[in-house]
Amino acid sequence: MLVIGLTGGIGSGKSTVAKLFIERGVTVIDSDKLARDVVLPGQAALKQVAEKFGSAVMKPDGTLDRNALRKIIFEDENSRNWLEQLLHPLIRAEMKKQIKNANPPYCIIMIPLLLETENNPLIDRILVVDSAEADQIKRTQKRDNATEEEVKSIIKTQVSRTKRLSAADDVIENSGSISDLIPQIDRLHGFYSALSQKSVIK
Repeated sequence: MLVIGLTGGIGSGKSTVAKLFIERGVTVIDSDKLARDVVLPGQAALKQVAEKFGSAVMKPDGTLDRNALRKIIFEDENSRNWLEQLLHPLIRAEMKKQIKNANPPYCIIMIPLLLETENNPLIDRILVVDSAEADQIKRTQKRDNATEEEVKSIIKTQVSRTKRLSAADDVIENSGSISDLIPQIDRLHGFYSALSQKSVIK
């Protein structure tokens, strides 16, 4: 199974691109959803997070207070590293399961911070959704009701557009409408389908 890592900066249009691939019968695995699932009530990881950070990161109903935890790990690198070492192996194990169950001939894993974290050995090719910073800001403001300053501060924590493009095997340019994306998606869908025939089955 050929595995494509889909990434891009905040507000670049990753979800829109993912939906277009799904419409073509491609399995898209959402790493953010997996990250949420491994810390649901009853999961061992949630217990470890609660023991590490205390009641400050827990809601009264026993679920994780993601905003509180995000604030802690944003300000403390040691805490962020600890959390990554706990969750990344769990997330990766679930990715492996979903890859095995994916529709052939290839699948996509959507990983927003693919290039900000350690190399993922499951990924065969990196697909970057590229967008101008002005478009990123505009889309994120509309989606999250955020200020321009808030969006800019998030962009600064992510790898630069130049570094992201230099790491890409394939690029989708998202500077217009969905109709501008469709020919790019169709071209890559055909390319990945053909490439998968040459790939070593994992």
